[in-house]
Amino acid sequence: MLRSLLLAASAALLVNAVNDFSSLSCLVESKGVHVPGTVPCNPHEPLQHRLAYGGPDGMMVSWSTHARLDVPTVWYGESPLSLSNEATGYSVTYPTSRVHDNHVKLTGLKPHTKYWYRTSFQNCAGCAYRSTGTFTTARLAGDHNSFSFAFVADLGLMGADGLSTDVGPLGGASAAANPLGPHDKNTMQSLLESKDTFEFVAHGGDELYADYFIKESWQGYFGNNSLIPNMTSVVEGYNSLSEQFYDQMTPLTSTKPYMVAPGNHEANCDNGGTTDVVHNITYTTSICTPGQTNFTGYINHYRMPSDISGGKGNFWYSFDYGLAHFIILDTETDFPEGLQAPDEFGGFDAGANSGPFGYPNEQIKWFEKDLANVNRDITPWILVMQHRPWYIGTPENSSSNVCLTCQLAFEPTMVKYGVDAYFAGHTHLYERNKPTANYVVDPAGLHNPKYPWNIVNGCGGHYDGLDPMNKTLPYYADAGFNAVYGWSRVTVHNYTHLTHDFIASRNGTTLDSATLYKEHKNDGRKGKGGKRGP
Repeated sequence: MLRSLLLAASAALLVNAVNDFSSLSCLVESKGVHVPGTVPCNPHEPLQHRLAYGGPDGMMVSWSTHARLDVPTVWYGESPLSLSNEATGYSVTYPTSRVHDNHVKLTGLKPHTKYWYRTSFQNCAGCAYRSTGTFTTARLAGDHNSFSFAFVADLGLMGADGLSTDVGPLGGASAAANPLGPHDKNTMQSLLESKDTFEFVAHGGDELYADYFIKESWQGYFGNNSLIPNMTSVVEGYNSLSEQFYDQMTPLTSTKPYMVAPGNHEANCDNGGTTDVVHNITYTTSICTPGQTNFTGYINHYRMPSDISGGKGNFWYSFDYGLAHFIILDTETDFPEGLQAPDEFGGFDAGANSGPFGYPNEQIKWFEKDLANVNRDITPWILVMQHRPWYIGTPENSSSNVCLTCQLAFEPTMVKYGVDAYFAGHTHLYERNKPTANYVVDPAGLHNPKYPWNIVNGCGGHYDGLDPMNKTLPYYADAGFNAVYGWSRVTVHNYTHLTHDFIASRNGTTLDSATLYKEHKNDGRKGKGGKRGP
């Protein structure tokens, strides 16, 4: 979208071109179509719908508008012809944001029930004619029925300004890596096509990749010329790329709950430090306005159920779903005292300079308390989602890929409380590891191991491609590849069996599959807590 419109030869012209989106959007909207990433003619038009579980009887409905809504409102019911229930919420924004994020929590819902909903605002004259969306509420904790969820990480914008069949106009060192094949589906398309095969999506960090705007500018993505961005163009470009991604994801996130974890690419606008090799310029966070730093967009855009689980915002929280207890961890900030978190001041992701968001040791104390309160007679499976891995086979065996401080922060607690599996991304490849702890492989393999099973899937895809991989897998890995974009489908069959499938986005085939067996006896690790809400 940007590439077809931004024909500027300088950063100043770049800003003007981005601002001209609104006129194009109005022209297209006259035919009833919203152009992703553009400013709509009607600033109250609801865009970028997303859902999140909000307790055993709740659903958080969020959407964005280009004007503030005094009283964001959702009408909902069990029939599209009877949206007789009403809930209201609030609207938030921040300096430099083009949108207001509206959040409304629905409560008193029936478990695992389909609802229709319409986003609105009080005294809206034409809102009754808006289209409706649907969602299905969470299964109650302890529901014995089999279910599947999708796990994806490192998923960015698709199309002309993101991952496509193109590699950019400049070639060489400025070319984007691993473009799509001419007939390949991307991961967004694959997830949407397969949405009836899973009940919700867990995104393990790194979405949007709006922080690549600077890099794409000097790589010639916007007008076939290598541009030198300034602070104003970065604000406009970052916002536009973000909104394009959210618009592209709406067909999925408006109907499937979308549970997110923070990743390093949500931290700020400069990709942790970007060097323009064409003009020999290195950018730092000094080019980022406050609205593009410290996870500001991520904080405002989503509402995860941390209020119910005692967590912290969208950073760490938990929920129950059927036979599983899900925990989302923050591998970017807020590590135990004595350990340096990657994205904080002084962390190895230079320039991220984000957080902390809690008091000292808050996340690890919460993690241990949350695990101690799980009743494994009700939710025998404990599954953790996070961004960074610590077991990964890559020739770039640096701290940015292998997060040893993450391991020190979280692995002992996982082992202590018998976490069954954890899923990560960050490194743009796929690796299914053996159950491992402290670099020791569990001799039981996938048959009732005592160590957590770890799967790394950072193959969601964005324009900068996939990562290199060692020719020989590490001793703790069972499978791995880095030649295809894809996502994970995880199926909890019953008390004892869980299957992980890697789905190739390009054609929907299953390229790797494995099943974990856990006996889940009361081995002294069962918490004292009762049934928890999702």
